[in-house]
Amino acid sequence: MGKRIIARARGKGSPTYRAPSHRYLGRVQYHPSYEISGKVVDILHDPGRNAPVAVVKFDDGKTFLHIAAEGLMVNQLIRYDGEIGIGNVVPLEKIPVGTKVFGIESFPGSGPKFCRSSGSFGIVMGKSENSVSVQLSSGAIKEFDPKCRATIGVPAGGGRKEKPWVKAGKKWHAMHARGKLYPRTSAVCMNPVDHPFGGKSKSPRPPVSRNAPPGAKVGSISPRRTGRKKG
Repeated sequence: MGKRIIARARGKGSPTYRAPSHRYLGRVQYHPSYEISGKVVDILHDPGRNAPVAVVKFDDGKTFLHIAAEGLMVNQLIRYDGEIGIGNVVPLEKIPVGTKVFGIESFPGSGPKFCRSSGSFGIVMGKSENSVSVQLSSGAIKEFDPKCRATIGVPAGGGRKEKPWVKAGKKWHAMHARGKLYPRTSAVCMNPVDHPFGGKSKSPRPPVSRNAPPGAKVGSISPRRTGRKKG
C-alpha cells in the first residue's frame, strides 16, 4: 500500500507544513474613509511578506497597516484627500496618467490587492468615463473602477532579488519563515511508494485522467493533446 505524496500531505494542513502565521503582523488594509489623514508611527519588518510595513495612526484614533512606499519616513503624514505624494492613498480617477502606483484595489473598498510585493508597481496608462487602465508589473493591462484606490509610489525593498543567497542555510530559514517546503526533492528521484513518478525509469509519464484520485493526479492532467509537437 502506498502513502500520501508530499503535495497531498501539505494540503491536509498538519503542523509540519503550516505557515507560522502567529508571527505575522496582520492584515494590510486601507481606512474606510476617503477623506482622512494619518501619521506613520513606525516602519516594521513583517515575516509574512517581503516589503516593509508602515503602522499608520489616523485622526480618528484607528491604526492600520500599510505597505511602506520607497522613501516613506516615520512621522510622515499619509493623506487620503487626493493629494499626489509618496505614500498617499488616492482614487485612480484622481491620479495623473504615467504615475507609479501600488496596492491597487480590485473593487472600491476591497483594500490593497494588486502590486503589493517589494519593487512591484503599476503605471496608470489611461482613463475613460467608466474605467482606468493600469499596466501591472507583469506587463498586463487591467481595467479598474475609477473609484478604486491605490498608493502613490513603489513598495520599499525593491532590490532584494539582486542579493544572492550564498548559503543554503540562509534560504532554508527564509523559506521556513513562510512555511514553505525546502529543499524540494524532484518527483522522479523518489521511490515508487512516495510518488507516481518515482522509480528507476526517467521517461515521461502518461497523461492522467481528470477524475484520478488526489494521490495519483500529478503531471500532465487531462491534456488536450499528447506527443511531440509537429511543425
